Formats: sequence, structure tokens, C-alpha cells
Amino acid sequence: MDYTGKVAWVTGASSGIGAALASDLSSRGAHLVLSGRDEARLGDVAKECGDTLILPFDVRDDAALAEATAKAIAWKGGVDIAIANAGVSQRSRALKTDMQVYRDIIDIDLTAQIAFAQGLIGHMVERGSGALAFISSIAGKVGVPMRTAYSAVKFGLAGYGDALRGELSQTGVSVHVIYPGSVATNVSRNALKGDGSKRGVSDKVIDEGIPAPDAAKTMLDGIAAGEREIIVAEGMEQQMGEMRRTPDALFDQIAGMVAGGYMERMEETE
Repeated sequence: MDYTGKVAWVTGASSGIGAALASDLSSRGAHLVLSGRDEARLGDVAKECGDTLILPFDVRDDAALAEATAKAIAWKGGVDIAIANAGVSQRSRALKTDMQVYRDIIDIDLTAQIAFAQGLIGHMVERGSGALAFISSIAGKVGVPMRTAYSAVKFGLAGYGDALRGELSQTGVSVHVIYPGSVATNVSRNALKGDGSKRGVSDKVIDEGIPAPDAAKTMLDGIAAGEREIIVAEGMEQQMGEMRRTPDALFDQIAGMVAGGYMERMEETE
């Protein structure tokens, strides 16, 4: 994929990985749609980029998402690349985590990301082209202590992306699931504690993690190369991700089932 002239929509774009993706996409000649809750911070990111449309909204607001989707599509006549990056992490033992924390993280990190994609897949399929990318996590490959909610949603997001990839495999629309390890962002500071409050402090492994611009480059290079599963990690985290990597042959098998009429046969039994 050549990003030049493509419209790329990034959620969670006000900081961290999202802001780094925006900067890199801009350098590759893409037109940017930037979303997040903080309009001022999105504006700061946009100042460092080229042709940009800012669409601030809360990902849990279905009406706002629908309105933003219509505006994003109308801006240049379509959305070519959509990166579902919005999310919040967790740092708490399951035994000390309120059920509301699970519900909140599921709403933000899973349900809202699915809604984002669902609003675009019809548009992309109709055009016969497009790319959808979902930011999962190494914690979406390996269950990590102190992150039971986060691991649950990141596994779930990967499952949705993998199933969707199979369904769209004959349409010209590609689906990419990205698994970052420790990236130097504020993810740990913004993580929820067991009572739902922000943690407020970072982790040494995060602070010493992959610089966000380097992680963004690896992600975008992977999408451009057509990689279906993109692991962005170092050291032990990379080893964990590679141990749980899905073989390409399995993805090919699923695509082959769809090409062979699997979904049509299933629908005939309804």
C-alpha cells in the first residue's frame, strides 16, 4: 500500500501511539482524520501534520460516532484506512477490581472499537478497497497479571478482527491486528485501578519501551506490506508474541472457506 493521497482515520489520536501514527502517516502523504475526546490536544497534533480533519467525540457515544463517520467519509469522498487505537489500560488484581471497571474497559476498548469498524465496513466493501487496523496488545496474545479486563478486551478485539478478515477476504478490504508490547506512552499513568480511578504513575518497562514514533513506523510498514498480524515488541514481549503468532496458513484456510461459499451455505440454513 502507498499511503500517498489516502484518507487515514486514527482514533485515540491526541497522544501516544495515535499521535505518532498521525505524524508518520502525514509524512507519507496521507490526508488525516483525527479523533479523540480532547479537541485542543488533537489540534496540537494536527499542527504537526498536513491536510487534517479533526473530529472530536467520545467513542462510547453512538450518535456522535455516526455523525463523525458521515463527516469523515464526506470530507474527501471516502475513508481508505481506519486505525482503531482508542483505549484505556488497567493495573489491578482481579480480586480487588470493581465490576464497573470491567464494564468500562469493555465499552471503551472493545465495544466502541467494533462500532467504529462496523460504521465503515459497508462503505469500504462498496468501494472494493480499504484497510482496517485494530490496536490489540501483547496482552491480547498472553494473559497478563494485573490486566484481566485489558487482556480480555484485547483478546476479544483480535477475535473480532480475525473473524472480520475472513468475512471480508473476497472484498478487497484488508484487516490487520496489531500487537504492541511496551511502548513509551502514558498508557500506565492513564490505566484504571481497581476502583476505577486513574493510576497516575508509570511503569519502568513502559518508560523504557519502544519510542512511539518507532512503533508507529513498524505498524504502518506492516499494514503497507499486507501483514495480517503485526507484532511490535522487543525482548521477552516479542518472544511471547511470536510464540502465540497465528500461522498465515490458518488465515489462508479461513479465507479459502469463505471463497468456497462457507457463509452462503450457513445463511441457507437460517
